Amino acid sequence: MPGPGPGGGASVTIKVRYFARLREDLGREADEVEAAGADTVADVWRRATGRPAPPPNTLAAVNLEYRPLEAQVRDGDEVAFFPPVTGG
Repeated sequence: MPGPGPGGGASVTIKVRYFARLREDLGREADEVEAAGADTVADVWRRATGRPAPPPNTLAAVNLEYRPLEAQVRDGDEVAFFPPVTGG
């Protein structure tokens, strides 16, 4: 359960998950970031990883739906990042 935020209200977070190569590169499978100030998928990436942008062709999903990096996020969303699937 989220703890108290500024002003005594509940602090709301966005759950962040990493898959495949991204999980290996970052050394973790998940993070949580405060929702305040994280307006887009790209903002969530920057806050969670400290990196300016995900690797080229990284896919993102918000609440299990593919979304572009410019997509808006809200309190309580789950954002997932994973590399594109390749095959031959």
